[in-house]
Amino acid sequence: MHTMTRKPDFDHLYQIAEDQAGYFTTQQAHEAGYSGERLSDLTARGQFKRIYRGIYRLPHFPATRFEDLQVDSLKTGQDSIISHESALAVYELSDILPTKTHIIIPRTGSRRREGIQLHTNTLQDDEITKREGLRVTTVERTIADVIVSGYSYQLVQQAIQEALQRGLTTESKLRKQAERRKGKVAKYISRILEGKSA
Repeated sequence: MHTMTRKPDFDHLYQIAEDQAGYFTTQQAHEAGYSGERLSDLTARGQFKRIYRGIYRLPHFPATRFEDLQVDSLKTGQDSIISHESALAVYELSDILPTKTHIIIPRTGSRRREGIQLHTNTLQDDEITKREGLRVTTVERTIADVIVSGYSYQLVQQAIQEALQRGLTTESKLRKQAERRKGKVAKYISRILEGKSA
């Protein structure tokens, strides 16, 4: 836990926000030395923009295309990772917009929240990446997760083919994920890479 600094440290807050596409939480602001009162004052003066209860953005950072995912990710804690169909949307590998934000959190993580589908799957370090200022599962991990959650073969096939064409993943990375997950994931991935239809 950071000790409370006496004087607000904007550089510290900026570093936190920069890593999160310009967004930060009340808790993170407190860690940088900003009291609740000071936060309210600076927000009233337009130096911070309040996006949601407990979540702010530095105004010179433009709102991101995935602001709702950024907010949901911050709501569920610093260890949350955008996953499943929501990660597919970040990579633009699906035309289907999920009705809920899918987030993987540690088992000890946050309680249920409306509009958010929490998963407590275990992630390896090499299955997490950064995109659009969001912590998100890698393409290979995302594809494995949507296979397990019942995504149709055709949609998985479309996502894999597009990811390969756009250079977002490689056959070897997909095969490695297939070996790691086995079962249905391995079956789908190997059939798709061999060019077989459902």
